[in-house]
Amino acid sequence: MLSAELKAFYMVARLGSVTLAAKKLGLSQPTVTTQIRNLESQYNVELFYRGGRRLVLSEEGVRLLPLVKALLQQEADIEFELRNSGQAQGSLRIAATAPYYILDLVKIFRERLPQVEVAVEIGNSQQVLQMLEDYRVDIAASSQLLEDARLVRRVLGTDPLVLAVHRNHPLAQRQAVSIDALAGHCLLMREAGSTTRKLTEQMMQEAGVKAGALLEIGSRESIREAVLRNIGVSVIARHEVPHNPELRVLALENAPVMHEYLYCLKERRQARLPAAFLGVAQEVVGSQF
Repeated sequence: MLSAELKAFYMVARLGSVTLAAKKLGLSQPTVTTQIRNLESQYNVELFYRGGRRLVLSEEGVRLLPLVKALLQQEADIEFELRNSGQAQGSLRIAATAPYYILDLVKIFRERLPQVEVAVEIGNSQQVLQMLEDYRVDIAASSQLLEDARLVRRVLGTDPLVLAVHRNHPLAQRQAVSIDALAGHCLLMREAGSTTRKLTEQMMQEAGVKAGALLEIGSRESIREAVLRNIGVSVIARHEVPHNPELRVLALENAPVMHEYLYCLKERRQARLPAAFLGVAQEVVGSQF
């Protein structure tokens, strides 16, 4: 019970928000609030100064935070060791920005180690890297380039950015367009933290282009559905566009190429299951890896 309350305290302290902490922990806001208040009342301490929209650590909270961080790190290490200790079984947790590269590796990995449980979580580039840094996953595949001495990084593949439109859209008859062609059209984009969104906004800013409207949609699947309904157009990685007679894929002139990277914490790369997965990636990707 105390472990759950300390996790709630740590996440709220890190993010400064019960709402964000609850989302990270997969809990309701009232549950996180109750866990914090239980911890405070049980030990008669005030861990946060409450005022305004952001919680601020009290002096007691500041002193407690590094101790809790160390404890949770130790718990994560123990849990990781237990998952990797068996000779045939265990579990591997993966986070990825898209399924296209990672699932091919998962398929081969499971053929070789069929008793190992594999969990794959999909998020944007920022989210999956945060999960890796928080020890919530063992492997991360992301299109974001991150220079971090704590991480092992390898290239999984490359993917050009294209423009996806409905077949009845005014741009659908063209084979290729420049970023200028987006002017005045409704643009469908992922949430902040998406590498595709960052690149799209960068291209538009450099070209001085303003879209007619911006519609933010939180998943690539929903964006594809919106394009299929001719709600707008979207700059998207080529692999992410499904084969559908209702869609047209236009080359985007001078668009940057997205790279997909595989990340693992250096301290865990030699563990049994991460090492086995990295070995599969080495074989499949070859020289890029």
